[in-house]
Amino acid sequence: MTTYEEIATRASAEALDLLGAFHPGPGDRTPGGTGTLLLLGPREPGFWARLTGSPEWRDGSPDPLDRWSARVVAGLARDLGGQALFPFGGPPHHPFYAWALRSGRAFASPVTLLVHDRAGLMVSYRGAIALPGRIELSVPPAASPCAACASKPCLSACPAGALDARGYDVAACHAFLDTADGADCLSSGCIVRRACPISRAYGRLPEQSAYHMRLFHR
Repeated sequence: MTTYEEIATRASAEALDLLGAFHPGPGDRTPGGTGTLLLLGPREPGFWARLTGSPEWRDGSPDPLDRWSARVVAGLARDLGGQALFPFGGPPHHPFYAWALRSGRAFASPVTLLVHDRAGLMVSYRGAIALPGRIELSVPPAASPCAACASKPCLSACPAGALDARGYDVAACHAFLDTADGADCLSSGCIVRRACPISRAYGRLPEQSAYHMRLFHR
C-alpha cells in the first residue's frame, strides 16, 4: 500500500503539499467507505509558477485555479485509487474547515481563521482525496503554533479593525478595501494573514495573494 510519505512526494511533484490527513469516523461527512482522507494545498514556494504556466491559466476561460485543481487533484486521486473532493463546486459543500481541524495540523487561530502548523494563516485547500484504505499517518503537532506565539500580531494587525478576536466583519473589510489605504491589502494580501510569523516564512508570493483578493473584492 502507498505510504503517507510516498503520497506527499507525488503531490509535491504537482506543486501540491499534503497538508494533513485523518482516519474518518462517524459524523465526519466523508464518502462511505473512506479509510483515510488526505488534504491538499499549494506547495510553497513554487505553486504560483506552476499554476500560471498551466493550460487552465493560459486559455482565458474563467476559474483557472479551480479548473487546475480539479484536473490535478482528480489525477492524483485516480492514481491512488481514491475519490477527489473539492472546496468548490457545491452545493452541497464539503466541510473542509472541519476536516482541517480533524487533521490535527490546522487550528482555530486567535482571529478565528484557520492556522496551519507550516502554512500559518496562508493555509488554503485545493482539494482532498478519500482513500478506501487506512494508511499510517504522520504524528500531528501536540498544540497549535499560536500557543507558543507570545505577541500574537494577528490580533492587532488589521488596519480596519475588521478581523480580530471577535471574528471577521466582512462588510468592514470590503469598505476598507474601497479606500486608498486598502491598496496594500489588495496588492499584497490580507495584512492579518501576513502578520502571522509562520505565514511570513511560508513562501507565498504577493501576486498569488493579490489574485485571491481580486476575486474576494470584485
